[in-house]
Amino acid sequence: MSAPHLLVHDHKDNCGVVVVENLKAGTEMLAVITHDNSDFRLTAKMDIPIGHKVALKDLRKGDTIWKYGQDIGIIKADVKKGEHLHVHNAKTKRW
Repeated sequence: MSAPHLLVHDHKDNCGVVVVENLKAGTEMLAVITHDNSDFRLTAKMDIPIGHKVALKDLRKGDTIWKYGQDIGIIKADVKKGEHLHVHNAKTKRW
């Protein structure tokens, strides 16, 4: 297996984290689910910085964000599968 572009922690997660520099739109990413080392492919719909999240499926305003198998926030603007998921379209539920 080649080095992954994206890490997902749990099968329940609906986002993953980019682990490579300079990820460009159109890249077919290798995503690895660290819970069991399974993998899948996903196409990046936009340039996404290292350390930032990618939506693994279409997410609608009000949906819960799942990462590490945990509720980490809420979608505040629709996000399509393969798009950048960050502060411009997501927020914590803590404040």
